[in-house]
Amino acid sequence: MLFQAIVFLPLIGFLIAGLFGRAIGHKASELVTSTLVVIAALLSWVAFFQIGYGETALVQVELLRWITSGALDVSWSLRIDTLTVVMLVVVNSVSALVHIYSIGYMHHDPHRSRFFAYLSFFTFAMLSLVTADSLLQMFFGWEGVGVASYLLIGFWYQKPSANAAAMKAFVVNRVGDFGFLLGIFGVFMMFDTINLSTIFANAPAVVGTVAHGAEAAASHGPAVLDFLGYQLDAQSAITVVCLLLFVGAMGKSAQFLLHTWLPDAMEGPTPVSALIHAATMVTAGVFMVARMSPLFELSPTALTVVTAFGAITAFFAATVGLVQNDIKRVIAYSTCSQLGYMFVALGVGAYSVGIFHLFTHAFFKALLFLCAGSVIHAVSDEQDMRRMGGLRKHIPYTYWTMMIGTLALTGFGIPLTYIGFAGFISKDAVIEAAFAGHNSASQFAFWMTVAAAGLTSFYSWRLTFMTFHGKPRAPVDVMKHVHESPLVMLLPLFILSVGAIAAGMVFKAPFIGDAYDAFWKGALFTGPENHILHAMHDVPKWVKVSPFVMMASGFVVAWYFYIRSPETPKRLAAEHEGLYKFLLNKWYIDELYDWIFVRPAMWIGRTLWKKGDGMVIDGCGPDGVAARVQNVTSWVVRLQTGYLYHYAFAMLIGVAALVTWSMFTGVSTGGGAH
Repeated sequence: MLFQAIVFLPLIGFLIAGLFGRAIGHKASELVTSTLVVIAALLSWVAFFQIGYGETALVQVELLRWITSGALDVSWSLRIDTLTVVMLVVVNSVSALVHIYSIGYMHHDPHRSRFFAYLSFFTFAMLSLVTADSLLQMFFGWEGVGVASYLLIGFWYQKPSANAAAMKAFVVNRVGDFGFLLGIFGVFMMFDTINLSTIFANAPAVVGTVAHGAEAAASHGPAVLDFLGYQLDAQSAITVVCLLLFVGAMGKSAQFLLHTWLPDAMEGPTPVSALIHAATMVTAGVFMVARMSPLFELSPTALTVVTAFGAITAFFAATVGLVQNDIKRVIAYSTCSQLGYMFVALGVGAYSVGIFHLFTHAFFKALLFLCAGSVIHAVSDEQDMRRMGGLRKHIPYTYWTMMIGTLALTGFGIPLTYIGFAGFISKDAVIEAAFAGHNSASQFAFWMTVAAAGLTSFYSWRLTFMTFHGKPRAPVDVMKHVHESPLVMLLPLFILSVGAIAAGMVFKAPFIGDAYDAFWKGALFTGPENHILHAMHDVPKWVKVSPFVMMASGFVVAWYFYIRSPETPKRLAAEHEGLYKFLLNKWYIDELYDWIFVRPAMWIGRTLWKKGDGMVIDGCGPDGVAARVQNVTSWVVRLQTGYLYHYAFAMLIGVAALVTWSMFTGVSTGGGAH
């Protein structure tokens, strides 16, 4: 019952708050949902040590038979292995702290019962995803997370910008989800099942039918997948399937080209930003690729694509974060960049390194978002950092926890040791893995991630300096009311600070160190030729030191720009206006999409509406018939003059017409002879 309780306690909270929130009141809704998620979080840690540090490699719990149709036989089952319990800890721990934080942050919102119901539903959907034992069950959780994110991003539906952001997130994710769905179809075509255990057991044999000789290929048949009319052999088929699955991951985890929804999601309440960007929705794609590692390991081409997109995303998002002025958007682009790091690790075959960075990132990114919420709460809902400054002495607890989050994100630690904040351990491991990788994009990824490390340090310290240091730039009446957040909001910050400091050092050995095999127990698959974890520890010292050098350089430049010489950034922006606008407008990706997709779609829709529907269908159909009837009746109405002699004249004409008709019909039938 342990695993069932972890998954379904948030669902119970959602049902209670969602169905009976008005009856039991806001306080009861907050208490019920938060208590149930906290219990689920504590149970998740029990499961983490039970599975990760125990002897059991895999537990499968069948809850019910779900779908049986021909060869498709799907049960709703919980797949509990080390990868699952890691995600359970991340999702439930962050969700529990966000629930508690929201009690204070949403205190004055009149719809907070609904808000807490949405939070719990979001948590349940993510838990359904990470415990899935089949691709269909995973897709159910995948779509549930999408629906919940739509509801949460657009929670303040009175704001047009929130509605637009929610719709944008929903539509962009549907693009990725379509690829994911096609990937599931391809898996079923290849394996005649979508059950994960069966897929993983048969994957090497299916690909081996082509990869290991013509005789084996002949025994399996000439083709295993028909893709858009092309007959693909097993190796090509597995590559296509993996690329389609990765398209789904790109949408959910906001990789380059499908990232545009992520910054706009900041329109939701700040606790939503912490939940979406730290531990749940955006990490779903990383989890899915790691879960499907037995397939991705068989496709070097797909892994190369994953590496390349991860590297581009890490660098692209970091460049955009340099010039953003909204405190939440800076952290949002940081999330996008860090997700790129995770995919780089997955792409070079260091799956545990990618999950390790996901694990540590959840702590310090949730911490940063909740600290940003505390700042916004203190300065009367202001989010523009240009109207902040000098807050260090007014909100000291928020300041120091934000400092801890910043040190963790930028990767502060002692070079050539494993002593440092969480991001120092895991992000450096990603960079080392990229250098040690052997696919054709790994060296490109190494240099992109090193560059992104310097940019990350700069925009992170820029945020801290602009918000907390220097002279106050907020209006006097705002500064008079600046105050520290209540304890219910500070407590989650203190807990997350512990994780941001210690998570990397405490969990390095089981995730990527000496205790790797005993901890993962096959939950992540690596092929016999994959020695990335050994190779990354033997990289040159300059590689190990390079992230620290970039981190220190970013700090020095930010300190000079925003503490020593605050006029320098304005001068540089004016001197390089083109580059500044290019970054400020996010490489014009949104404008490009507007030109390629939105405007043509609007033109087609308007043409079909005005001409196709209006002129042709309505014009020749109901509107046209109605218009002709009106024309005829308007002419006939003129005969109704009201004069008696007009009516008598009309009667005579009618009598004459009837006599004439009867005479002609009589002649034609021969009646005239009688």
